[in-house]
Amino acid sequence: MVKPIAIQGVKGSFHHQVVENYFDMTSEVHESLTFDNAVESLLSGKSDAMVMALENSIAGSIIPNYALIDTNNLQIVGEYYLDVQHNLMALHGETMDTIKEVHSHPMALLQCKVFFKDFPHIKLVEAKDTAEVALKIKEQNLSGIAAIASATAAKLYDLKILAKSIQTIKHNETRFAIVKRENSKIERNSINKASLKFELDHKRGSLATILNVMSDCKLNLTKIQSLPKIDTPWKYAFFVDVTFNTYNDFEKALAIIKIMAENFKLLGEYKNARL
Repeated sequence: MVKPIAIQGVKGSFHHQVVENYFDMTSEVHESLTFDNAVESLLSGKSDAMVMALENSIAGSIIPNYALIDTNNLQIVGEYYLDVQHNLMALHGETMDTIKEVHSHPMALLQCKVFFKDFPHIKLVEAKDTAEVALKIKEQNLSGIAAIASATAAKLYDLKILAKSIQTIKHNETRFAIVKRENSKIERNSINKASLKFELDHKRGSLATILNVMSDCKLNLTKIQSLPKIDTPWKYAFFVDVTFNTYNDFEKALAIIKIMAENFKLLGEYKNARL
């Protein structure tokens, strides 16, 4: 029996769109209001895979999600870049003049805040999920309330799109990780990207030395994110993404980094979705 794929949000969310695009249109989803709940469904075996947003080209990294992958010993087995188009939607018959409040995820509100400068009468209200607001508007017949969500959500919940692509920067991408409990099973010669986590002593040149190893071994650093260690003040864990042409180059770098860094962890090996 094929188990559903865990997502944060409900059907019509951007996470749901990634499921349809990365897997297939008929894939079932396990809806969760929070990333923690989605991870729990994965750990408990209710789902075999999870789609998790990691970073956005406008708003940056979603740092708590890096910590979720790390602390729960999950593995990134793939990635997907989604062109995120934010649309303003409400019940049929509504106009910009009748809308009093717009509810959406904080990230969506941040990406669209310039649009609302022309509508000072509208109050922006944070919510847990974009598509969930659209669903509530439909189910509860909420007048005067609008949602920022995908065109898929508007179609799914029969809402009127009042304004299309209202995000400040029109080219707006979010990188999603495909996460499982175990490492990727793809062939070695197909792997050309990896996610790593390690810690370093707080001394001069420690990070530069690691980066030099990556460069010498022909790895391309595509992402570096630091996260403070709560139990050790002023010490940081580094989350790093690298790409490479051959797996042998990656193996050489890995052998050296494991010796030089503390608490090294391989968070996943997978195909680079940018190629």
